[in-house]
Amino acid sequence: MSAPHDAGTPAGGGAFAVEQLSPDFGFYVRTTELLAEARSPDQHIEIVQTPLFGRAMRIDGCFMTSERDEFFYHEPMIHLPAITHGDVRQALVVGGGDGGAAHNLLRYPQMQRVVLAELDREVIDMARQWLPAVHRGAFDDPRLDIRLGDGRAFIEGCEAQFDQIVLDLTDPFGPAVALYTRQFYRACQRALKPGGVISLHIQSPIHRGDTMARIVASLRGVFGVVRPYLQYVPLYGTLWAMAMASDSADPLALPAAEVDARLARDGLTDLQLYSGATHHGILSLPPFVQALLAAPAQPVDDGDSLDEPSLAQAAGALRLVAG
Repeated sequence: MSAPHDAGTPAGGGAFAVEQLSPDFGFYVRTTELLAEARSPDQHIEIVQTPLFGRAMRIDGCFMTSERDEFFYHEPMIHLPAITHGDVRQALVVGGGDGGAAHNLLRYPQMQRVVLAELDREVIDMARQWLPAVHRGAFDDPRLDIRLGDGRAFIEGCEAQFDQIVLDLTDPFGPAVALYTRQFYRACQRALKPGGVISLHIQSPIHRGDTMARIVASLRGVFGVVRPYLQYVPLYGTLWAMAMASDSADPLALPAAEVDARLARDGLTDLQLYSGATHHGILSLPPFVQALLAAPAQPVDDGDSLDEPSLAQAAGALRLVAG
C-alpha cells in the first residue's frame, strides 16, 4: 500500500487524518484528539475529534460517519426508499452499527420494529457512548431489535419479511464482497414483503466506477426496478452513489409534491437534505454516470473479487500524520 503524504503540522494544532481513495486521489481532515479506540476480532475502530465535523468514527482507517455531516448519507439512504414505499412498518438494517440508519427509520410513526444486524458489538458500544448526535437514542428505543453476527447469515436464515432493508455496509472489498453479490441480493429479495424496498451505497463514479457498475449490474440481475442516485458526502471526500431497488416500487414515479406530502404526514419536516425537490434531484444522473451504467458490466457472484488495483493499494490508507 502506498503511504499517504505527510502534510506537515496543520494550522491550529492537532494532526491530519489523510484518507487515500486511490494512488492519485484523496483528502485530509484535521483532528485534534483521539477520543476512543478499540480493536475487535474483526476491525479497528476509532473515534476522533475534528473541528469541522465534530466527533467522527473511522473503521480500519476509513471514515464512516460524523456528528455534523451524517445527514448527507443517512437521509437519502433511508428516506428516499421509505417515502417511495409509503408505509414502512418492519425494517432491517444490515451493518449500521453507528445507529444513524436505525434512528431515521424509527422516526416514522407507523414503524413497529427495526432489526439491526451488526457484525461487531464494539461498533455499537463505541457509537452508543461517543456518537449520541448520530444515533439520538435509537439504541434505547424498544422497537429496536439488535442481532449480532454475520449479516448474510442472518438474512439467509431469517423467516421474517420486511418492508425495507438497508444495507449500511463497509466497502465491498475482502470478506465484505459476499454482501454485494447476486446471490446475496436474491436472499434480500426473499426477505422483502411484496412492494418492499432495499437501499445501499454503491461506491463512487469518480474513483470506483468499475465497482459501482458491477454492483448495479448485480442488482439489475435480481430486481425489476433499480434506481441509482448521487449525493456528495463531505466526510467521504467525493461524490457518492447509492441505489434503491424493488420488484415494483419506483421512486421516479413519485411526484415531488407527493414526497413532501408524505414527509409532512409522517412528521418529517425538519430534515436537512431530503425533500420532494432533492428526491428527484439526486435521482437525475448526469450523462457521464448514465454512460457508465449503460456499458456492459459483469455482475458480482459469490467467489468474485472486487479489489480494483488502485483500491488494493489504497485500502486502509487513513492514518494520523504530524501528530
